[in-house]
Amino acid sequence: MTSSENPAPEPQPGPGQPKYAERSYRSAAGITGGVLMLAITLWLGIDAIVRGTGRTPWLALALMLLIVPLVVAFTLRPAVYAGDDRIRVRNPFRTVVAPWSAVEGLRSGYSTELFAGGEKYQLWSIPVSMRARKRAARAKTRAAAAGDPSATVHPRPGTSDRTRAWSDQAVDDLRELAEKNAARDTAQGEVTVRWAYEVIAPAVAGAIVLIVLLAMG
Repeated sequence: MTSSENPAPEPQPGPGQPKYAERSYRSAAGITGGVLMLAITLWLGIDAIVRGTGRTPWLALALMLLIVPLVVAFTLRPAVYAGDDRIRVRNPFRTVVAPWSAVEGLRSGYSTELFAGGEKYQLWSIPVSMRARKRAARAKTRAAAAGDPSATVHPRPGTSDRTRAWSDQAVDDLRELAEKNAARDTAQGEVTVRWAYEVIAPAVAGAIVLIVLLAMG
């Protein structure tokens, strides 16, 4: 199941329009799975390094150098941060920063996507769950049958809504932030993309070392 790290922004005083704390959206399931995978990888790798003979310790070291950055990239690293001025999307191998004025749209279909600067970027930290959508649809049907107003009224951004899948609700919140803040003077600018070389470099190094060791027989 996924969740938002900071689902309820707290207003802070400031000049002009009210300012809100930056919200972050991450997958709790992804983080949990990543921690478990890292623990297993480190346990097996260190055991092979300590007890292995011949080339085994070097192979284990190369595999760890390859696997650990990839596990971090696909499970612990993904996050979406949304503030008053911009949205920052941290995907496995790159970080995309888009001022709200450059955001052309957000979509939640089979995956969640950001359209900005003429490009499409996937939001890895907000995965779509068809099971969660079906569960939310059943909850909405039950709420409507019971006369619950939450079945027809969209809650304020950041609040929990059991009649909506988390991914859909998160995209709705981000879409509303984009519409509210696109005209702000501080929300203007171009989309910037930075590659995560701190993840790519060790993974590539591990792959090269592994290929060399295997080629040496």
